[in-house]
Amino acid sequence: MGLLELKAFLKARTNHTKPLLPTWVNDTKSECCSWEQVKCSTSTDHVIKLTLARINQEKNYENAWYLNMSLFQPFKELRNLDLSNNKIAGWLGNEESNCLSKMSKLAHLNLRSNYFDKEILRFLGALPVLKSLDLSNNYMKGPLSSHDMAKFSNLKILDLSGNSFTGSIPPYIGALSSLKALSLYSNRLNGTLPIQGLFRFSLFANHSKLKVIQFLSDNNKLDIETENPSWDPLFQLKVLALSNCNINKPTGNIPKFLFDQHELEVVDISRSKLNGSFPIWLLENKTRLQLLRLRSNSFAGQFHLPSYRSMDLRSLDVSDNNLDGQLQENIGKITPKLEYLNLSRNYFEGNLPSSIGDMSNLDTLDLSFNNFSKEVPMELVANCTSLKTLRLYNNYFYGEIFSKHFNLSSLICLELQNNHFTGTLPMGRLNFYYLDISNNHMSGIIPEWVVNSKTPFTMNVDLSNNHFEGQIPCELGSFAMINLSHNLLSGLLPSCLNLWDVKNLLLRGNNLTGTLPKAVLNSSHLVTLDIRDNNFFSNIPKEIDRLSNLRVLLLSGNHFSGLIPKQLCQLKKIGIMDLSRNSLSGTIPYCFHNITFGNLAASDFVNIHDDLFISSGFSITYKYLLINFLRIQGAYFLYKNQIEIEFVTKNHSNVYKDSILEIMSGLDLSFNKLTGVIPPMLGQLSSIHALNVSYNQLTGPIPKTFSNLTQLESLDLSHNNLSGEIPTELTDLTFLEVFIVDHNNLSGKVPDMKKQFSTFGESSYEGNPFLCGAPLKKSCTDTDESPQSSQKSSEASDGRWYEVDLLAFFTSFLSVFFILILIGSNDASTWLRI
Repeated sequence: MGLLELKAFLKARTNHTKPLLPTWVNDTKSECCSWEQVKCSTSTDHVIKLTLARINQEKNYENAWYLNMSLFQPFKELRNLDLSNNKIAGWLGNEESNCLSKMSKLAHLNLRSNYFDKEILRFLGALPVLKSLDLSNNYMKGPLSSHDMAKFSNLKILDLSGNSFTGSIPPYIGALSSLKALSLYSNRLNGTLPIQGLFRFSLFANHSKLKVIQFLSDNNKLDIETENPSWDPLFQLKVLALSNCNINKPTGNIPKFLFDQHELEVVDISRSKLNGSFPIWLLENKTRLQLLRLRSNSFAGQFHLPSYRSMDLRSLDVSDNNLDGQLQENIGKITPKLEYLNLSRNYFEGNLPSSIGDMSNLDTLDLSFNNFSKEVPMELVANCTSLKTLRLYNNYFYGEIFSKHFNLSSLICLELQNNHFTGTLPMGRLNFYYLDISNNHMSGIIPEWVVNSKTPFTMNVDLSNNHFEGQIPCELGSFAMINLSHNLLSGLLPSCLNLWDVKNLLLRGNNLTGTLPKAVLNSSHLVTLDIRDNNFFSNIPKEIDRLSNLRVLLLSGNHFSGLIPKQLCQLKKIGIMDLSRNSLSGTIPYCFHNITFGNLAASDFVNIHDDLFISSGFSITYKYLLINFLRIQGAYFLYKNQIEIEFVTKNHSNVYKDSILEIMSGLDLSFNKLTGVIPPMLGQLSSIHALNVSYNQLTGPIPKTFSNLTQLESLDLSHNNLSGEIPTELTDLTFLEVFIVDHNNLSGKVPDMKKQFSTFGESSYEGNPFLCGAPLKKSCTDTDESPQSSQKSSEASDGRWYEVDLLAFFTSFLSVFFILILIGSNDASTWLRI
């Protein structure tokens, strides 16, 4: 009955969309030892293992629940209990420590991925024979004290990774003499382990059973000393992972005790401020070593592997160091079992050895950001048929990589950008998830397979800055991004174009012509549309409001004419709009203030880029540790679409990408034929960063409402017919870096040179003859003639002369008349009768 009572409790406390433990039924014919998630002893039929992971499917933290441990008391023989991934926050009642103490045979407890706090450690100390404890990915905070660990003297496996412990590692951990595996790694996105201070490895000297050590400091404040005092370890490690630590400050020497660790299978000492030459000795006498990761240190000099073929190494990562020279010619023969090789971000040079073709198991090869040159060896593209990820970008390779020998049919990610490759793309079908050959010298037509992939996942294709020609094919696949910018593509965008799943379409700098077809206007998934610097003409279609998810619209440098359609105001998510360098006329739509230009609610936000996770390499699970708590990944590449948008702000062209692009906002209407006044409602665009309406025929004043553009960094109103004074309220724009109003008809005093306006020089105001005050050379005086007074003088001397003459005539006549009456002379009377 104990299992049924437990089921009833779990059913009442948890959220589950599927039947909970359906085989657990109240039926005398049902044998409980055959029930799911239950394992019994073959000799006594008592329950010895319960696997109750992922029972609770509730996603809301507020619905965390508390467990009644007394329900487990009937299981006197229970040895293994798995309650992971259940959002359990603690125990019910105050007697749980007594309940736990009665579980006299419980040896393995898995509580990972719950909501336990550090108080749980006090209760778990009551388990008398506990050997393995997994508390990773919980909500334990604060310092990890010796008192917390004092009752775990029998522990062989302890995993506290992915929590929020602070402070130093307690020396008492060194007293846990039975430890085989210790993990203080941070392994969840929002879980950190900011341990810091000095930890001496000599504390482990007498731990003869120790097999696995994992430390990670997310704040790089954990100092690990392995050399002082001198010591001789009794253990033989299988796994050592000390990532993001400061090892042996200030020398940065690699730990010497590793010389005698002959059973090592995994060594990860990445980002630990190590220096010196490449430690070839780590490979010479470690015949079992499968993974060596030394990335992001300061190793320098030549990179040489042992010259004999006896290595079982499967993963090697020495990226982001200062290694140089050429790779040894027999590198592929030395490491024939390699599945993952990362030499990126170093200073390697010369050609690639042809022996790389002997690495027939190679899954991932990353040689990016080096100085490699010459042609890619034929053996690599012909024989490494297991390759899924090949990254050669930012080198000096040349020649045709897609030769007749190309046989990398398993490739899903190929990055060749920023080299000097030539030739054409193969006509045979390849299925990439990620293809980037931008900034090379490739030519020919774009094969259909490039834009019409049959892969089940979203694709990312960048062929920009090459010499591809011809027309764009009709069928486009399920692209997150397709970038064909700066090629020699020509003709119309075909009406059969299928852009249904495309999110980012970049076609800038080609010879495309015609009007925007309905196929583009019906692409409701589009986030970025860049067709700048082509030969498109006619009006901007009114149907453009169908692009409801558009975040970036770039139409500049074409021949669009007519009015700016008001339908653009329906694109609520627009952050950047560039309509410059066209022949648009009419007024600026008053409804532009309805566009967010960066002022998006979180629920409405549309990412400029999607993330594509590609799992490469391999994993190792250490079964002898009784629980699978350690999983070393060969690699997880995070591919972003790397959308880069060039947009003119602050009087010059800037490139925005990644998170900066997501928050950037701007409107550019410059170099058109727009007339009328600047709508005061544009002052409601409180989140806009850049506004440019220069080189038009706009009239009227600068709106005072522009003082509400609190995030504005660049404002260009130059080369128009604007009049009136510059609003002094603009001095409150604290982020304004560029302010240009030259060549208008502005008048009056320039705003005081305070705050941001103290940085603007004379060039910002030139071409306005009636402006005065610093930084202009013309001072403001009472005798200065404004354009308004000049206008009145002109009118008096031209069109209204008659009003002045009539007034003078009547004034003179009446004066003479009254004088003659007063004199009363006969001559006067006679003169009046005439």
